[in-house]
Amino acid sequence: MPGGALFVRDVEIVNSRGLHARASAKFVQTAEKFDAVIRVSREGQTVPGTSIMGLMMLAAAPGCCIRIETEGAEAETALEALTALVADGFGERD
Repeated sequence: MPGGALFVRDVEIVNSRGLHARASAKFVQTAEKFDAVIRVSREGQTVPGTSIMGLMMLAAAPGCCIRIETEGAEAETALEALTALVADGFGERD
């Protein structure tokens, strides 16, 4: 899977609860659809984009920025999908 171009984007957490368990689960469900290695970083800490616990450990509250890095055959598509998910507030409407 690794290899090829690396795609990177910084995105702001916009939902009211931040990157909590349900939001992290949605992120992981989306990430697992793609043939790509996905990493998420915040303030120097990097975790796999397929780890709910890892994502929660980033403690990304509303207004925080996270960096999403993708690499692999479907890296660009994965980054677009994950960016859209975060920008949509993980589908939360509160």
